[in-house]
Amino acid sequence: MKKSTTLKKATTSLSLLILGGGIALAGNHLVHTPQSFADDGVVKNSIAQANIDSNENQIAVPQNYVSKVVNEVGHSVVRIDASRTVANNTSPMLNDPFFRQFFGSQIPNIPQERVQRGFGSGFVVSSDGLILTNAHVVDGSDEVNVTLKDGRTYEGKVMGTDSLTDVAVIKIEAADLPAVTFADSEQLQPGEWAIAIGNPLGLDNTVTTGIVSATGRSSAQVGIADKRVSFIQTDAAINPGNSGGPLLNAQGEVIGINTAIIQNAQGLGFAIPVNTARDIAEDLIANGKVEHPYLGIQMAGITSELKEQLKARRNIDLGTDEGVLIVGVVPNSPADNAGLRSGDVILEVANNSIAKADEVQKAVSKVEVNSDLVLRVQRDGKPQNIEVKVGVLPQAQQAMR
Repeated sequence: MKKSTTLKKATTSLSLLILGGGIALAGNHLVHTPQSFADDGVVKNSIAQANIDSNENQIAVPQNYVSKVVNEVGHSVVRIDASRTVANNTSPMLNDPFFRQFFGSQIPNIPQERVQRGFGSGFVVSSDGLILTNAHVVDGSDEVNVTLKDGRTYEGKVMGTDSLTDVAVIKIEAADLPAVTFADSEQLQPGEWAIAIGNPLGLDNTVTTGIVSATGRSSAQVGIADKRVSFIQTDAAINPGNSGGPLLNAQGEVIGINTAIIQNAQGLGFAIPVNTARDIAEDLIANGKVEHPYLGIQMAGITSELKEQLKARRNIDLGTDEGVLIVGVVPNSPADNAGLRSGDVILEVANNSIAKADEVQKAVSKVEVNSDLVLRVQRDGKPQNIEVKVGVLPQAQQAMR
């Protein structure tokens, strides 16, 4: 009886240790102690049942949402290797026969051209091989190679690039590729989860996480004034090589294309909203280029400092604290042809009040080329409507609007 009671207590203790997760070393010691309990069938059954229960518990553990997104979307993310031939900047003196007759053996033979290589990321947007990435990843490339996560490599054809929004489309000859799904970036809110997947610094299939820190960051705020994008700001780590990769929400939907890093900034990255990227991509696929609407004006937001400077230096009194000041008009541009002038203050665009220069930019970007756009401006203290026929942005005037 005493032996049976002791055995029951030991068996119960052992079962509890294993079933509850217990201390692994203690369980291992008990199971492997020579001739202690190994011959007892009850103990063997308890151990077997404990192992089954333990496995079931492991399977039942909820999967981390990030790993779930990566498992679903990771195969849609690609590595892009691009190469371009560029001229070497050598001094004409090195090719001058006069100097070569004295120093010919000492002057190195420097080739006139060299191959420049770069890499970035991208993601599959259609099962037949359409891939979205950044324009700066492939712009000017002689050769583009696309590597899938499973190791397959394809030669890529650049269907079009748009430097103003930093969007490009590549086509590879492949079928049945896993394509991403898109979110509506207009509905994005600061504080939402953000997941970046890409190939930073050549480290393929790297995943970083964070949140959406802000939306609607202007190109001027980001420090790349030559772009026409309202950026998504995120604290998900973005490094060189992440360019062109997807920024995802917690559901695994693409919300943006990772594109920009502010020099010397920590914890700040920027992405092109996917709604913008998708519209640009559709034009690139259809036409190989994008025609951006254009007025031909330079603008500045009205501040108390600006008003004081205008009053002191030019004796100009704006007479308003609202609107956007036109500080320059391009000759022969749509704005010039419509009669807009420096010193005019834009109060409304298409019946919508305007307070910042980037709001004018956004309003113009939504208008079709060759359509008429009504601007309400204040001139000499009096408001008036001016109708402008929107033109196509020339490449040489990308800093204008």
